[in-house]
Amino acid sequence: MEAIEQRITEQGNKIRSLKSSKADKEVITAEVAILNALKAELKALTLSDPAAAAAAAAPAEKPTKGDDKKGKGAFTLKNAKGTKDYTPQEMAIREKIFSTIVKVFKKHGGITIDTPVFELKEILSGKYGEDSKLIYDLEDQGGEKCSLRYDLTVPFARFLAMNGKEYQNIKRYHIAKVYRRDQPAMTKGRMREFYQCDFDVAGTYDAMIPDSEILRVLTECLTELELGDFTIKLNHRKILDGIFEVCGVPEDKIRTISSAVDKLDKLPWAEVRKEMTEDKGLDPKAADLIGEYVQLKGGAELLERLYADAKLGANTRAKEGLDDMTLLFKYLDVLNVTRYVSFDLSLARGLDYYTGLIYEAVLEGSAPPTLANGEKARATVKKGTDELDESTVGVGSIAAGGRYDNLVGMFSGTNKKGQPNLVIPCVGVSIGVERVFSILMQKQKKEEIKSNEVEVYVVGLGGVSVEARMKICTELWDAGIKAEFAYKLKPRTQNQWDVCDRDMIPLAVIVGGDEIEKGLIKIKDMRSKDESQKGGIEYPRTQMIAEIKSRLAQL
Repeated sequence: MEAIEQRITEQGNKIRSLKSSKADKEVITAEVAILNALKAELKALTLSDPAAAAAAAAPAEKPTKGDDKKGKGAFTLKNAKGTKDYTPQEMAIREKIFSTIVKVFKKHGGITIDTPVFELKEILSGKYGEDSKLIYDLEDQGGEKCSLRYDLTVPFARFLAMNGKEYQNIKRYHIAKVYRRDQPAMTKGRMREFYQCDFDVAGTYDAMIPDSEILRVLTECLTELELGDFTIKLNHRKILDGIFEVCGVPEDKIRTISSAVDKLDKLPWAEVRKEMTEDKGLDPKAADLIGEYVQLKGGAELLERLYADAKLGANTRAKEGLDDMTLLFKYLDVLNVTRYVSFDLSLARGLDYYTGLIYEAVLEGSAPPTLANGEKARATVKKGTDELDESTVGVGSIAAGGRYDNLVGMFSGTNKKGQPNLVIPCVGVSIGVERVFSILMQKQKKEEIKSNEVEVYVVGLGGVSVEARMKICTELWDAGIKAEFAYKLKPRTQNQWDVCDRDMIPLAVIVGGDEIEKGLIKIKDMRSKDESQKGGIEYPRTQMIAEIKSRLAQL
C-alpha cells in the first residue's frame, strides 16, 4: 500500500511539472488517467484491508490546545544534540588554533590530503573495539551502506591501500570534521561533530625514529597553543599485551580487558577490577596481578624495573615493547621532549588498530573532578534528561595517537600465503580541536576578542561622498592593507567611530571636504586616548600608504 501511495505522489508531481512547462494537452490527459488508475487501485486495497478501512472511516483527531497557534510548518529552532554554531569571536579563536597547528605540521614537512566525510560501512567496521557503537550509520542510498567517519586515521589507511604504489612514504596532515554518537558535554569540548587535526608518518623506517618526531610535533603544537602545563602519557601495546599474558588473561580476552584498563583515567581501580571480573569474566587472581602493573608510572627508570621483572622479561611481546621504549627515551632526550612525558602503564587506548607505541596528552586539571574521599567523580546524567551533568566530567585527553602497522594491510587483500598484499607501517597523532577550544575560551573575555582583521577604517566627515571613501579604500586594498568604510551615502560621524571601537580597528583614515581639495588626509590611532591627536594627524595624501604601513609594523 505504501508503494502505491508513493507512486501516486510521484505521478502527481509529474503532472504538475507537465502543466507548469505547458506540455501538450494529450500528454497531460494520459498521465492524469494513470494517476486516476493508481487512486482506484489504492481505494480497492484500502477496502480489502479492515484495519486500513477502519482508520479511513475514523473521525479526524482533534488538535490539542495550542496546535492551531503554531501554524503550518512551525517547529522548534535548535541545534542537533552534540553540535553548535560558532560566533565570529569564537571563530577567531578557532582560526588561530588551526593556523598554529598547521604551521607546526608544515615545519615538519607535512603535506595535506582530504577524504570523504562518509565511508562504506565495511571500511569502518571492526576497527574501533567497543567504541564501534558510536559510529553514525547512514540510511541505505542506492545500494551502498555508508557511515560518517569516526576518525581520520581509518580513512587515511584506506587512502594508502588504494594509492600505496604512489605513496609508500608520506608525512600527511589532515584537518576535518568527524562524528561520534557519544554523550556530549558541550562546555568540555565533548561533541558529536568535531574537528580533529591529524599528523601521520607512513612508510618503513628504522624503529622509533618517526615515533619520536611525532611526539616532538605534539609538544610543539601544545606549547604554541599556550594551553598551560601538559603531560604526554606513553605506553606500548606489546608491553601491555605481555602484562596480560603473564597475568593469565586468555588471548581472546586481551582486547576487552585492555578496554577496561583504558578507563582508569576516569574510574578508580576497584570499579575497573569489578568490570574485568564480573562483566568480562576474568579470573579475580589475574585481575589482581594486572592491578599491580597498571598502577605503575614514571620515566625511563620504570623501564629498568620492568626489565628486572623475571616473568615480564621472559615474555617475547613485552621484551620487544621494552626495547622500543628504551630506544624512544634515547631519541626523546635528543629532541628535548623527555620532560613532557610520563611512562604510564594504565594507558591502553581502546582502538583495535594500535600495534606499538601509544600516547595521549592531558592538561593539568583536565581530569574529572575529585570527590571529598579522593576518588574521581563519575559522569552522571542530569535528572529527568539524557544530558550529561557537565560538572561531573573533565575535558579528558586533548590529543592522542600511536603506531598502527597493520591497518593499511586490512584493506589491501591477501596473497596465496594469507599475507596482506600491501603493508605500510604508520604512526600518528590526533589533536582534538573542540577540547583545545573549550580550554582557550575559558581564558578569554569574549568582548576582548577581535573577530576581524581590519586594520584601517576610512571615516568620512562633512558629507564626503561615498566615492571618495571608496577611492581611499581601494588604494589601501591595492597596497595589501585590510580596510573598510561605511555602506552609507551619508554616514553619521559617531556611528563610524563606534564601528572602530566595536571591531577594535587600530587606525582611522579621516577625510573631509577640505582635505580632499588640499590633497590631505588625517590618521588617528584609535587605541590611544592621547588628546594631542585631536581629530587626527595630518599627512599629504601621497604619504598615506607609507605612514600607515609604518604604524602597522609597530602594532
